[in-house]
Amino acid sequence: MKSILVSILVLSSLFLKAQPYIVVLGIAQDGGFPHIGCQNECQLAHKNPELQRYVVSLALVDPESGKWWLFEATPDMDRQLQLFRGLTNAKFNYLPEGIFLSHAHMGHYTGLMFLGREALGSQKVKVYCAPKMAQFLRENGPWSQLVKLQNIEIRQITEHSEVLLGATSIVRPFPVPHRDEFSETMGFNISTINKSYLFIPDIDKWSKWEKNIVEEVKEVDYAFLDASFFEDGELPNRSISEVPHPFVSETMDLFSHEQDSVKAKVHFIHFNHTNPILFDEGKRKEVIRRGFKIAEQGAFY
Repeated sequence: MKSILVSILVLSSLFLKAQPYIVVLGIAQDGGFPHIGCQNECQLAHKNPELQRYVVSLALVDPESGKWWLFEATPDMDRQLQLFRGLTNAKFNYLPEGIFLSHAHMGHYTGLMFLGREALGSQKVKVYCAPKMAQFLRENGPWSQLVKLQNIEIRQITEHSEVLLGATSIVRPFPVPHRDEFSETMGFNISTINKSYLFIPDIDKWSKWEKNIVEEVKEVDYAFLDASFFEDGELPNRSISEVPHPFVSETMDLFSHEQDSVKAKVHFIHFNHTNPILFDEGKRKEVIRRGFKIAEQGAFY
């Protein structure tokens, strides 16, 4: 990780200009990498901190206004805030102008705990989330205390919302099918004055979505897509049907007849600790050989 960050820091000044940009602050599935209970592939990351990866998160940065926004409040949020500060040479506020939440699975909202009385004690950090997610936060502790003490300020969004972020960016949320035990699940279309991004860290299967993922990718410059598992059979002691996601192999097959320019827009993200993309150079090369990209923690887009 350190060697990656050194090279990124050297290049980061090229991106710190007037146009908005995205910084990837995490690429792992909710449990991170290494993952609790993992005694096989995770040992590499336990022994080598450079291989460790935070839970999936993006930062949208607007250098012109000096503001930035966070997508997902992960269990690694405290370290991700520090990572962002280092990558941007402390040019921006420590806390984001607002936080967008996709859904109520542990890797995507539990980082809000760091904003509470026991930790940072923040004041009115704007949290953008869909109606059921907003209700979940208001009615269930300890999140309800964040609302009561005004550590956070909920801004409810829907699939018809257009959230204007300054004069340069618009965020359009949309629903996707997923295991919605406590809230609905949202993806995000992020449009800036110079680039457009699609962010879908979690979805059950592309075939369950009312939209065509190939056509959606064609409409943007970068697409950060759910890559929890590479292929079937990665969970030897658990049925993978309990946690449905599109396999990387399936997604690549869906795009197999598309032009290389379309495939190159796909940046796989949200890797479960069993996904060989995290630790198998052969599998990484296969993805690249087929024309796709792999999101890298600390990278600018």
